[in-house]
Amino acid sequence: MDQQSKSLSQLTEVIEGKRDDLIQLTGNLIRIPTLNPPGENYRDICEFLATRLRASGFDVELTRAYDTPGDCEAYPRWNVIARRDGKHTGDCVHFNSHTDVVEVGKGWTQDPFGGAHIDGKIYGRGACDMKGGLAASIIAAEAFIEVFPDFHGAIEISGTADEESGGYGGVAYLAEKGYFTPDRVQHVIIPEPLNKDRVCLGHRGGWWAEIETFGEIAHGAMPFLGDCAVRHMGAVLDKFESNLFPAMAARRTDMPVVPEGARSSTMNINSIHGGQAETLKDSTALPSHCVPDSCRIVIDRRFLVEEPLDQVRGEVKELLEELRRDRPDFDYAMRELNHVLPSMTDRDAPVAATIAAEIAHVMGKPAEFVASPGTYDQKHIDRIGKLKNCVAYGPGILDLAHKPDEYVGVDDMIDSIKVMARSLAALLLPKDDYAPSKGKLTNMGRDT
Repeated sequence: MDQQSKSLSQLTEVIEGKRDDLIQLTGNLIRIPTLNPPGENYRDICEFLATRLRASGFDVELTRAYDTPGDCEAYPRWNVIARRDGKHTGDCVHFNSHTDVVEVGKGWTQDPFGGAHIDGKIYGRGACDMKGGLAASIIAAEAFIEVFPDFHGAIEISGTADEESGGYGGVAYLAEKGYFTPDRVQHVIIPEPLNKDRVCLGHRGGWWAEIETFGEIAHGAMPFLGDCAVRHMGAVLDKFESNLFPAMAARRTDMPVVPEGARSSTMNINSIHGGQAETLKDSTALPSHCVPDSCRIVIDRRFLVEEPLDQVRGEVKELLEELRRDRPDFDYAMRELNHVLPSMTDRDAPVAATIAAEIAHVMGKPAEFVASPGTYDQKHIDRIGKLKNCVAYGPGILDLAHKPDEYVGVDDMIDSIKVMARSLAALLLPKDDYAPSKGKLTNMGRDT
C-alpha cells in the first residue's frame, strides 16, 4: 500500500473513531432550541460552536447582522465564522450550515429538543435540517486536519442565521460583507439534507405575494346591503384552480429537481384570512354578524429556471385583472413579499465534480446530480457573493425535513463525513499527492 492509500485509509479509521463524538455533538446542537421565528438562542449556539472550533485550532469570529429582518435586542441575528489556515497557500473550502430550525408542530413521539440516540438515529427538530449536516462538516474538517496537518489553503466553517426565513440575517448579510467573494473563498459546500449519495446543484425560484380582495361591511342578516370580500377571494381561488394550476402542472424543467412532482411549477396557498379575527381558544364568545370587507391570502409560487420572473408575476396579475373586468364590484391589491431567482451550478464545477467522484469512491456507485424543490442559502452565495462554485451536499433524508420525529441516521452521517473529508483532500492537497479522483471528476455523476 503506497503512502497516499495509507493516509486515506487512516482518514477512514479516524472518522470511524469519532462516531461517539459525532453523536454527542449532534445531540448537543439539537438541545439548543434555535426556533425561527422568532430567532431564539442564536448567540448560544454560536458560542457553543466557537468553543468547539477554537479548541480545534480555528480562528473564530462572531458577528451580528444588525438591521436585517427580525433582528432586535430580544432576538439578535448572530452568526459564527471559523477559519483554519493550512501551512501552504491554496484554495479555501467553506462549509456553511444554518443554525435555525422551524417550529416543532404536532405529532412528535420523541422530545423535539432531546437529541435522543435510538437505534442508530438521532431525533429532534433540526436533526436532519440541518444540525446533523453541521456536525458532520465539523467532524470531517477535524479528521482531515488530524491526518493531513500540512494541507494547502484554508478551511472555513460557518453557522448562520435565518435560512428558514430567507437567510437575510445570515448568509445574505455575510455575502454583502464580502465573506463569500471568489477571492476569499473558492469552494462552498452547504450540508443540507439531500441524501448522502446526491450532489445538489441548485434550486428552483420562489415568488411570494399577498393578495387582498375588498368588500363592504354590512349586517350579516342582510348581506345584500354589503359586499363579501371572502366571496371575491373565492372567485380568485376558482381562477387559480381552473386556469393557473393546470398551466403550471403542464410546465416541466430540464433541471434535475427532486422529488418528481417538483419538476413542474407549483404554488401553495400559504394562508387565508377574511372577516373577523379568530376568537381566543379559551373564549366562549359568539361571533358578531358582519359581512367581511377584506380577505387576504399569501401565495408561495415556486418557479422553474425556464420561467422569467416577470411572467410569474404577470400571469397572476392577468387573472386578477380579468376578474376586475368581468366580476361586478371586484377590486384587489397585490403586494410582493419576496422573490428568489433560480440558482444552478454546473455539474463540472470543481466542487460538484469532486464531491461526485468521492461519493462514488465511498458509496461504490455513481452520484446523482439533483436540484432542490425549495430555495436555500446557495442563492445568496450565487447572487450576492458572485460565487458559482457552490453545491449542497450532506446527510439526511430530504422528506424528513420539517416533519414530526425528524431524525438523522448516524451511519449516513459517517458516510457523508467520509465524502466531505476526502473532498477536502482532493481540493486542498497537491494534485500529485491525491490521485483517486484524477480523470474521474466529470463522469461519475448522473441525473436522478
